Amino acid sequence: MRRTRGSRSAARRWRGHLYVLPALAVYLAFAVLPALRTAYLSLFDWDGVTLGRWVGLANYREVVVDPVLRRAVLNSLALVGFFSVLPVVLGLVATGLLAGHRRRGMAGYRFVLLLPQVVPLVAVGVTWRWLYGEDGLVNQALRAVGLAGVGRAWLGDFDAALVAVGLVGAWVSSGLCLMLLLSGVGRIDPSLYEAARLDGAGPVREFVSVTLPQLRGELAVALTVTTVAALAGFDLVYVTTNGGPGEQTTVPGLLIYRLAFSEGRVGLASALGVVLGCLVLALVAAVNRLSGAGR
Repeated sequence: MRRTRGSRSAARRWRGHLYVLPALAVYLAFAVLPALRTAYLSLFDWDGVTLGRWVGLANYREVVVDPVLRRAVLNSLALVGFFSVLPVVLGLVATGLLAGHRRRGMAGYRFVLLLPQVVPLVAVGVTWRWLYGEDGLVNQALRAVGLAGVGRAWLGDFDAALVAVGLVGAWVSSGLCLMLLLSGVGRIDPSLYEAARLDGAGPVREFVSVTLPQLRGELAVALTVTTVAALAGFDLVYVTTNGGPGEQTTVPGLLIYRLAFSEGRVGLASALGVVLGCLVLALVAAVNRLSGAGR
């Protein structure tokens, strides 16, 4: 009898594994194997056509030493502050104002806030490139309030280009972060807010003691998604500035494209891709550890 039950349990486990196999096969074919192939190619000096030449870790050394490649990595880290940190902070502020209270028209607010996530980033980039132009709406608004001296060609200015692109990313990500945080607030037990109010907690104390601890999972998801978008970004930068002026807005995704398809330096592009992937994994692991999402 025990053997029969054990064999049935083993059969159920194997049946469960069979259901997972198709998804696992797709993941291995389109994620794991290309990543391993990229890591292998990063050890060669290869133009994508002729026979490659083994160079070992020379490509990784160039990623660290080359100022253009190093600047691209630093730019992507700076964009994390705009794409990830700023939208999460704004989302927390808005959530703190709305938590524990019902507001009319919330469905309409959510639609408007999530709209940037629905619009393709190429369309977003083209629109903001016009808004940031010398005769764009941003400069027109500044002139209307008497700040004409502040206006400039924002995406062509060496000091303002990266900030301008970062603010576009913050605008795109803010709606997603707020939606995630509001959905987390929706599952918080209202009795927790009532208990906090009975204990004399004010709005700030209520947010710190009730809302924020209950949103750890949503914060981890928001930070993870936006951090990956900031580090692996390509289309928004390509459409708005193409890395200019100079190398002020160049990011690793754009350099990988240039190195592999324009300059024929596939090995160096692969090494930069591996470094970028390791950086993404490190930051995501740090986010999950700090948020306690894995507990």
